[in-house]
Amino acid sequence: MEPHVVSILVLGDDKCGKSTFLSRISQGVHKSHPKGSITLLRDLDQPFIFELRARTSNYRLEFHDTSSPENWRLLRPDLVIICYDISQRLSLLNMQRVWIHEVRTTFLSDHLPILVLGLKRDLRSESDPNGIIYPQEGHDAAQQMRADMYMECSAVTGELLPEVFEDICRRAMGTASSTGGQSEGGCNLM
Repeated sequence: MEPHVVSILVLGDDKCGKSTFLSRISQGVHKSHPKGSITLLRDLDQPFIFELRARTSNYRLEFHDTSSPENWRLLRPDLVIICYDISQRLSLLNMQRVWIHEVRTTFLSDHLPILVLGLKRDLRSESDPNGIIYPQEGHDAAQQMRADMYMECSAVTGELLPEVFEDICRRAMGTASSTGGQSEGGCNLM
């Protein structure tokens, strides 16, 4: 049986953690990694492919990281993940001002599922009150952007990584259904 191919575009500021996140999930979300031992994927190897087997269908998830495609605007994704760095307020602002605008004007689709992913959860610091971005603030930003889901994790420590990957897979498999992977309204907090 031929797998359903799901194209996933991962967007966000440089250095927000996209490549580390994709590298970590490629090495196994349940596998423990000593800090600094994550081998980064090479941009030349894109798309990064994950094969999934569900009860009734097989899926091939093709992740595209924005640092590699010469012009990501030429891609026609089935799902978009907009990432930001939890430890950098500017990254959150760019997600709200730049990246969502880029997605909406480039793909011109009201049916394209958009997920928001806060990365570097391990760097959330209580000692910097101006830099702290709590989950509720990220969720509120995702709601204002009319995103379908808000998630956050740490690729370095693995905190919430299995749950985030599972949510992405579930949403990606949903793109092959009649609902197209979109939520029924409102932003889900995962």
